[in-house]
Amino acid sequence: MLAAEMRTVFRRLKMRYREHGGGNDLTPSQSSVLLRLEKDGSATVSGLARLEGMRPQSMSAVVAPLQELGLVKSAPDPSDGRQTLMSLTPKCLKWLQEGRAARQDWLTTSISRKLSVQEREKLRAALELLNRLVED
Repeated sequence: MLAAEMRTVFRRLKMRYREHGGGNDLTPSQSSVLLRLEKDGSATVSGLARLEGMRPQSMSAVVAPLQELGLVKSAPDPSDGRQTLMSLTPKCLKWLQEGRAARQDWLTTSISRKLSVQEREKLRAALELLNRLVED
């Protein structure tokens, strides 16, 4: 019962958090590609496909709209000119940063407006417990 309640609350929190990050009409696959490129750096379409568990043709269909939106750019691989590396554009990096800042601002404001000092301390203690749940 507790696990189900936690899952429900986390899902609702995640949805609210996403609402406050600015417009995002990207598919989950597109979002995943952007986050992977941000975390791991440049990659080929076939490399992204392998990491995301899909066919290269399917990944091409995911990446093409990102290029059209100016979020991803392609460039020849300096170590193998036959390959093309995909990477994030400065526009995308700025967009990701602004979205995170907006979500952080919303969460910070919500915590300070809706929770008393004592409740914030309880939340801090609950976060410590949640961190213990995810530790290896």
